[in-house]
Order: sequence, then C-alpha cells, then structure tokens
Amino acid sequence: MILSLVLLVLIQSAGVTPVTVRTHSPIVEVQENSDAELSCDFKTERENNPRIEWKKKDKEVSFVYFKGHFTGPFQGRATIDGATVRLQRVTQADAGEYRCEVSAPLDSIKLGETNVTLKVLVPPHTPSCDVPSSALTGSQVELRCKDQHSIPPASYTWFKDKTALVPVWHANATYTVDVVTGVLIFQTVSRSDTGLYYCEAKNGVGSPKRCESTHMQIDDLNVPAVIAGVVVVCILVILCTFGVCYAHRQGYFSRHRGRSFWIAQCHGVAHISSQNLNRTEHIQHSGYSHPPQESQDFKHTQSFML
Repeated sequence: MILSLVLLVLIQSAGVTPVTVRTHSPIVEVQENSDAELSCDFKTERENNPRIEWKKKDKEVSFVYFKGHFTGPFQGRATIDGATVRLQRVTQADAGEYRCEVSAPLDSIKLGETNVTLKVLVPPHTPSCDVPSSALTGSQVELRCKDQHSIPPASYTWFKDKTALVPVWHANATYTVDVVTGVLIFQTVSRSDTGLYYCEAKNGVGSPKRCESTHMQIDDLNVPAVIAGVVVVCILVILCTFGVCYAHRQGYFSRHRGRSFWIAQCHGVAHISSQNLNRTEHIQHSGYSHPPQESQDFKHTQSFML
C-alpha cells in the first residue's frame, strides 16, 4: 500500500496521470421511448488501446458492452463513442445503475470506473376514478383516484364543477383530500355536495391527464317513509301470527292417521308421525284382549274331497 502511494506520487510529480474515469452526468433522466446518453470520459497514462466495458447492476451484474460489442437487448439499438454509450428507445427495463470500466494494463493504476444511474420517466396516464352516483345526507362518502403507470408517482387534484378542491386544514372542513393517494373523503355529505366530480393526475412529465366527470347526487333521508315501512312490516307479522293461532283453534290443522302431518301451534310447529299414533293406541288398549273363539266359529281353512 505504501509502495503504491509512493509510486503514484512519483508519477504525478513527473507530470504523468494514470488512468482516470469520470462522467459528467451521474444521473440521467429521460422519458420512455426516447434516447439516453450515458457519458464516460477517461484518460490513460501509457495505454493507447484500453479495454472498455459497460455493465448494468441489477439483481445480478450483466454485460452491456463487452469485447467491442453490445450484448443482449442492447444489440441494434446502442452506439458507443469513445466510452460514452447512447441508448435508443429506452424502456422501463433499461432503468437502473450502469458502470463504465476502463482497463489500462500498461498504466500504473490499471483500472478505473464510474457509475451512471438511468431513470426512465413515464408521463401520467388517464387515472381510474371511483365516484358514487348517489348518497344520503349525513353519510360518509369516499372518492378515489389512481394512476398505476406514472413515474415518478403522480399527485392528484379533485375538481367539483370544474373548481379545484384544495386541501383544507381547519377543524370545520367538510372534506379531506390527499394529493398523494388521491382519496377525497366527505365525513358527512350534504345536498350542497351534489355536483360533477373528476380527478387530474400530474407528475411533471408530459401533460396532466384526467378522468371523465361523474355526477354525484346527494339526497335527504326520507324518515317518514322509513317509519311507515317498519310499521307495515310489524302489522303484517302480527296479522300472520294471529291468523295461524286462530286456524289452529278452529281445528283446521286436523290429524290424519297413517301418515305424517304437521300441527301448527301459536308458539311453534310440532311434527307427529303415524308411528307415534300407533304407539299411543297400543298404550290405550293394552288392557284389552279378544275373547277366545267358540267352537261354532268354524272357519273353512282347507279344501278336501270324499
């Protein structure tokens, strides 16, 4: 280590610079489907034909430019000038960190490198908006807006009847709006909140995009109608109950021997089967027996010839 430092000092004192590599744009931001330039400048001490390599650092390190040729998806859409690479029609797959490496075997310091980060920007797409068509006064209503594709992530602005709903921070605010998540919440809506609503997404890349406007109608809760409906249902239940009890008392639900049947009761329904009836009749007549047959009770049981 000490020897290398001494050698470097001697080289610099002699006016000779070892290999150095740098970039004038360490972060490159371009829109999707446009061209991107990854700059890499170098100087060598003695080497006249240094080896230049470009690598992309992702989950794994892969070659971009190796042995004088572009590799993989960069073939046919990348060029190199010196050590500076120009990519054409970049996509999200091209975004990431790149490393330019210059090897100079004849130099005292044989390897130099620099890093360039490529960010591929995506303008806003038309956001998806969720606006309820109707709601009742006093209820909580939530409107949602989202753009899944913009890079960097979009910020959102809600409009009612073409007027922007700006964030309000005082305690008496009737709504809250989050420009990051795109959620607009009315804690308790009133009839004055009826109107046309739409959302706009923007991220500084390209022009903003907005969704179609949707009309949201806020109506009062019809309390008398609700009460009347509850009363009608209660009356119907009472009438049905009395009707069933009356029919039972009048004997409309009679018993039929030899089969199963249902007997309706005021407090429920009981199931009685013919088996239970037979058992009951057996118990009632268990003390009764048929008298013995008399001798004159002759029955012809067999045919015969004289």
